[in-house]
Amino acid sequence: MKNYKAIGLMSGTSCDGLDIVYCEFVFHTEWKYKILQSKMVEYSLNFQEKLKNAFKLSKSELDEFDIELGQFFGQETKKFIEENKLTDVDFVASHGHTIFHQPDKGFTLQIGNGKEIKNLVQIPVINNFRIADVAKGGQGAPLVPIGDELLFSEYDYCVNIGGIANASFIENGVRKAFDICIANMALNPIAFRMGYPFDENGNLAKQGILAYPLMRELMLLDFNKKSLGNEQYEEYLLPILKENISIDETKIATLTDYIARKIAEVLTPKSKVLITGGGAYNSFLISKIKEYSKADIVPASKELIEFKEALIFAFLGVLKMENIPNCLSSVTGASEDVVGGVIIDN
Repeated sequence: MKNYKAIGLMSGTSCDGLDIVYCEFVFHTEWKYKILQSKMVEYSLNFQEKLKNAFKLSKSELDEFDIELGQFFGQETKKFIEENKLTDVDFVASHGHTIFHQPDKGFTLQIGNGKEIKNLVQIPVINNFRIADVAKGGQGAPLVPIGDELLFSEYDYCVNIGGIANASFIENGVRKAFDICIANMALNPIAFRMGYPFDENGNLAKQGILAYPLMRELMLLDFNKKSLGNEQYEEYLLPILKENISIDETKIATLTDYIARKIAEVLTPKSKVLITGGGAYNSFLISKIKEYSKADIVPASKELIEFKEALIFAFLGVLKMENIPNCLSSVTGASEDVVGGVIIDN
């Protein structure tokens, strides 16, 4: 019997906040998990903008921001531990916040300095999960599929709809996963211009009409099942949205339909599907995915919708501690499975 209690930290491409989760993992023939405590710390609008534009910073400015973000993560984690009176935490596993992700050029950068977190929480910290995979020729992403494999095997597909939509599934006995399309990273700025932080339940998309010329251009986008990030949004998707039409209601309606179609393309009819991430709350988007895919979409708990990625990063930390591969070459394209993560314990 193996037992770990760990904290997972996740800051995703939506830039909405820091997810913190305290969970227990037990191994006895197979891994089981429990989410014991969880919290989402919202970023201020100024901080969101700073994160979104961090790719424009100079090297020295990025180094400063890395330390600043690490201190923020550490302070919030320390506060979380104190609020919940946690005395039994084996380690903190942090995804960090992705600034650059260009694995084809051999690099990926997640900031949120692990040493700063360690200095504040005085508990071992595990971070930099992607670099070992990139060094082996992989995309360094997606990393969540190993958690889908070992914690959520009852589902045919695990789909996460955050800033990016991605899917994980078994094909011919091998775990496959890839980013499907850009999702809330594109939807949220449009909703914000319309006076809302996001498109709650897809209410804004419902009001718009589909622009088929825009839809055709969107459907022609082919990211070749590679990992996506802000670079692809800025270079490919944003110009299409700017050039085609100026009416935001039409943009958000067409984009929502496009996301639903792209996700539905991946799913097989009658398959059992778990959908998590902020997009799981977009009931209009989910109804479109059901309509186009004919799949059985299983309702997830609020806790799982919001904290599955943070949970799995805590689990990646467990696998690191056990020296078990936590990056699957079958999904990243690396030359072999690797044990990703750097342990900071002094």
